[in-house]
Amino acid sequence: QVQLVESGGGLVQAGGSLRLACAVSGRAFGMGWFRQAPGKEREFVATINLSGVRIYYSDSAKGRFTISRDNAKNTLYLQMINLKPEDTAVYYCAARFSAAESMRPDDYPYWGRGTQVTVSS
Repeated sequence: QVQLVESGGGLVQAGGSLRLACAVSGRAFGMGWFRQAPGKEREFVATINLSGVRIYYSDSAKGRFTISRDNAKNTLYLQMINLKPEDTAVYYCAARFSAAESMRPDDYPYWGRGTQVTVSS
């Protein structure tokens, strides 16, 4: 069984930064960050494979967000800079048994409860 706990969300002004963390208990290989804004579907943000070599971002995240992982600490990170009001959402980390990364939510059987990110204009 894999358990994921996100932290690091909060209220920040536009242009600000936040660093999200996801503590992982159990074995998890490919991981990802997703987000869901009110009234919208959950959307892909970033994904990373087990070794941390293969990384993909959504178009909205490219150049502003950085996904990383520390396997020794069993922690996944999402560094976000130059935040915009449209980044406001609940951010979720997700894990899968495959070592590969994936942009598809359906590929992830394990999810955290999410952490709220609110960006004010």
